[in-house]
Order: sequence, then C-alpha cells, then structure tokens
Amino acid sequence: MRIQRKILSGLLAAFFTLGANFAQADLATVKEKGVLKVAVYHDFTPFSNGRTKTTGIDVEIAEGLAQKLGVKMSLLPFDAGENLNDDLRNMVWKGHYMGYGPADVMLHVPVDPVVINQNRQVTIFAPYYRETVIMALHTKRIPNFANFNDLSNKRLCAAKGEAGANVLFAANNGSLVNQVKIMNNAQECADLMIKGEVDGMAARRAEIEAALTGQPDMQLVPVDSPILPPKGWIIGMAIKEGNASLGEALAIALDQMRRSGELDDIFRKYKVQFVSP
Repeated sequence: MRIQRKILSGLLAAFFTLGANFAQADLATVKEKGVLKVAVYHDFTPFSNGRTKTTGIDVEIAEGLAQKLGVKMSLLPFDAGENLNDDLRNMVWKGHYMGYGPADVMLHVPVDPVVINQNRQVTIFAPYYRETVIMALHTKRIPNFANFNDLSNKRLCAAKGEAGANVLFAANNGSLVNQVKIMNNAQECADLMIKGEVDGMAARRAEIEAALTGQPDMQLVPVDSPILPPKGWIIGMAIKEGNASLGEALAIALDQMRRSGELDDIFRKYKVQFVSP
C-alpha cells in the first residue's frame, strides 16, 4: 500500500506541473458533456468481451471511473491494430481515419518505459493490474510439473499471436512446436482443456483464471521463460498529453476504487485474482 501511495503521489505531482492549457477532452469538457468516452479492446476476455453488449473487468472499471467523475460512461470498443502505437494514435490522441474516436481515456495500456518513450502524444498512468503468463495443466496427464521437459509428448494449446504461444514455441529450443495447437483465442484452448482434447495451455493469467477456475483436475502453474518480463506487465490507462486535470481526476477515482475494495470485487466477479501492480 505504501508503494501504491508513492506511485499515486508521483502521478498527481506530475499532473500538477503540466499547467492549465488543457486540450479538448480535459475534465471541464467531460463534465460539461456529462460523458466519459472510454476505449476498450474488442474480444479481450475477461477484460472486455462482446460485440453488441460489451462486458468485462475493464468495462466495469470504466463505469466506476465515470461514476466517480459524476458523468455517464460511453464505451468505444475497438479492434487492436498492428501494434500498440497504432491503438494509442487511433483511440487516444488523433482518432481513426474512419472517424471512430478518439476516446477521453483508453484502458489496458502497458505502463512501460519503451511504450511511453515511443508515444509522447499521450500520458500513460494509473497502474491498476499486473498481468503475467501462466500455464494450465491437466493434473491426471501432467501430475508433476517441474519444467518444460515434463511437457514432452503432451498435447498443448495457445492462442494465435499471443505471449503464451511464443513461450511454448521458444521452450526447450523449440522442441515443443509440433505439439502446440494454435487457436483463435485462449477461451478456445480452455474449451479443449475442459473436453480433454489437450493436456495443457499457456496464456495470460486472467484469461486462464476466468475460463478454468473451479474446473476439476486443473492446476495453474507459473511460467519461467527468458522471453517474458520476470514480473509480468503493469497495466494502466492513457489519455491525450496535456489533459492534466482529467488525468488527475481519473487517478484519484481509481485510487478510491482500490481503497474501497471495489477493484477487488470487480476482478472477483470475473473469477480473476486481483494482482496489484
């Protein structure tokens, strides 16, 4: 908690030094319109899922933030671009060339020095979760997992283009590649796990917990891989650079949600363990 308070204090101090020349989507404009426009990813279970009625952890966090700002929440779900820089351009500081966006704030943005340095048009702040990659293993088929050697000749699964797939492909000098079934998303891998058609899967912790918590004969194990950040990824939000008062208000609202237990309750609702950044 002491570390979290230091982070918040540092964030607020940084915002206060930005000055009073606020851009269009700053706090006064948001309050005047009575709406906070929030960008979330399409098909990003359990954080945001559903094309017609989007639900998930990030959606409920967005609702909580808007409520504490005293405005309504307007969701802007979007498909991920080729890279995060595209997403930040389209949804935070410029808007898509098709006329969609920008939002006032985008959720689920890595609070990462490289990303921050590459995107000076935005402010990335307010960490609210730490994401990691783990494995789910069928205990009857892989009863004693110590390392990737124990996965030899086992049926494995991962989502296309995701970190879990990269981990399995890189493991044991690539010896597991032919054992990995690639699906469109982690939920499809989880469905195969439940049916007994694969013995193990690798994916983001939140995806696995949401899909497999409470399922019999499943164990969740950490992954040690040189291609992963040793402590995972810190996840926060992004606003357009210069919108200091909006950022300050959002940081305070998020801290209120954390202190009240509301953040824990949201994660628990979706069967995900809240991991503090």
